[in-house]
Amino acid sequence: MSTIKQNKAGLRVLIAGSILLLFLGILYVWSVFVKPVSEAYEWDIESVKLMTTFMLSFFAVGILAGGKMLLKIGASAVVFIGGMMLAAGMFVSAFLTPNTAWLMYLTYGIAGGFGVGAAYNAVISAAQQWFPKKRGFAIGVSVCAFGFAAVIFAPLIEALTARFGVRSTFMILAAIFFTVVLALFRFIRLPGAETQGGAAAAAADLFAKRQYTVGEALKTKQFYLITISMMFATTAFFVLNPIFVVLALERGLSGSMPTIAVMLTGVANASGRLCVPLLSDKIGGEKAVITIILATGVCALLLCFAQGFLFVASIVVVAFCFGGIPSTYPVITADYFGIKNVGSNYGAVMIGYALSALTFPMALALVGDTTARFVILAFLSLLGAALVVWLMRCKKR
Repeated sequence: MSTIKQNKAGLRVLIAGSILLLFLGILYVWSVFVKPVSEAYEWDIESVKLMTTFMLSFFAVGILAGGKMLLKIGASAVVFIGGMMLAAGMFVSAFLTPNTAWLMYLTYGIAGGFGVGAAYNAVISAAQQWFPKKRGFAIGVSVCAFGFAAVIFAPLIEALTARFGVRSTFMILAAIFFTVVLALFRFIRLPGAETQGGAAAAAADLFAKRQYTVGEALKTKQFYLITISMMFATTAFFVLNPIFVVLALERGLSGSMPTIAVMLTGVANASGRLCVPLLSDKIGGEKAVITIILATGVCALLLCFAQGFLFVASIVVVAFCFGGIPSTYPVITADYFGIKNVGSNYGAVMIGYALSALTFPMALALVGDTTARFVILAFLSLLGAALVVWLMRCKKR
């Protein structure tokens, strides 16, 4: 296969993958559904909010399982299965009744979260292997689309639910996702042996080093340094995200400003997914991660007293840095454990992401003093950066 054809093939994979992740990113827009679902299904609002826990947990499980599926059935099949799980789960959710509303944890939270995680893994694994010398760029473009979904789907869902109701909205979105996945899944594939002189040859140095399986990676201290640093790197955003509006009101923002501030965090999150991996291509994944973790810690300290514009700037930076995590850690994982099994290895690393989302928001909610909470977040960020420094020292040795 000629270099030009290989470049075109890789570009098709990147474009198709980005479009798919743009639609699959609806998983992060559940907050828009909370009130309509509560009213339509006569379900108490706290139980509806709990859907996020199921989605995030099984998103991480889906990434881990997707990595294993990738090696057995191929990227296209994983994307198809994952996308169909989300579409089917959303469609079935439309037919639940107030008496069976709890089944939405299974249809939307578990099935949808798992399916998105599996498809997400296949897309970013393919992006890395088609662009081995620009992995940060390739992953950044893909996950930027994933993060940008909130900006597009939040107002769309609000408009649809207001006009058609939440049940019809579920069915409309399910039909759209079914169509998009059916049209694009076949484009997501890994570069084959025929790509001599192109993607495969460019990745020769990555394949030349030892290719760890998940079991082998779990036996190294580097795996735990990467995973635990990811856990601490994401803590600030997971703790702050649910209370952005409340904090904004407490810090002097009024009128539409709290909503605008939240919208800015969505844009910053998507921007971080693209910009941070570009930085990692320049200075290295570890140094890029240290930079954004320390920036998160500084902003956590600023939030101890920040008001008005400084408050908005601080939460925007936290969101930007958080966006850089899922686009940079896959590159670091491949650097240490090889690119062949990066799908399953990164899925295992995502355990840190899931633990952060599930444990720290609840644990720090028990800390009554707001200032103390921000100081703890800054300390955890510093600890995360220290673990990445330790990781770099291990690499040098």
